[in-house]
Amino acid sequence: MPWDGPRPSKLLAEWARAGAVVGGGRTALVVGCGPGRDAEFLATLGFVTTGFDIAATAVRTARARHPESPVDYVVADLLDPPAAWRGRFDLVLESNNVQALPKPVRDRAIANTGPLVAPGGTLLVLAAAATGRESGPPWPLTRAEVAAFAAPGLTVVRIEELSDADEVLIRRWRAEFRAGG
Repeated sequence: MPWDGPRPSKLLAEWARAGAVVGGGRTALVVGCGPGRDAEFLATLGFVTTGFDIAATAVRTARARHPESPVDYVVADLLDPPAAWRGRFDLVLESNNVQALPKPVRDRAIANTGPLVAPGGTLLVLAAAATGRESGPPWPLTRAEVAAFAAPGLTVVRIEELSDADEVLIRRWRAEFRAGG
């Protein structure tokens, strides 16, 4: 799988370094965790981490790759997340999942992400940025779609449109939102 790299997302790692992010026992949720690279990274920062994916195969792969991991890998659906997750996580990471969904499913997924953030918590969204040349899937996100993650109770900290020095034609979003609390 081309998205299955050995290291955590570059934009996540940069964000964590820049803010000196330390979990300190706080909770983190990784949306669409796949084989677990970002979930494992957050666990190394001290977060009590849950990684979920709709694909049972992805969850089995994550567990097999990280048999001694403290991460709780579970099968769940962002379109119908467990009610117990609402307002529970100090950090929610959505990295390149929503962009794989067509509208209006995408809009529902965006609307379901923010409510998972605990009061005082953070939502970090990483995604490809739309340039108008895409035919999809995936369908890179527009700025308006990124801004839509600011569900009631969340405020925008920053929305950055970034380009990779090695891949000038690829634009990325890194957006941070904070829940009141």
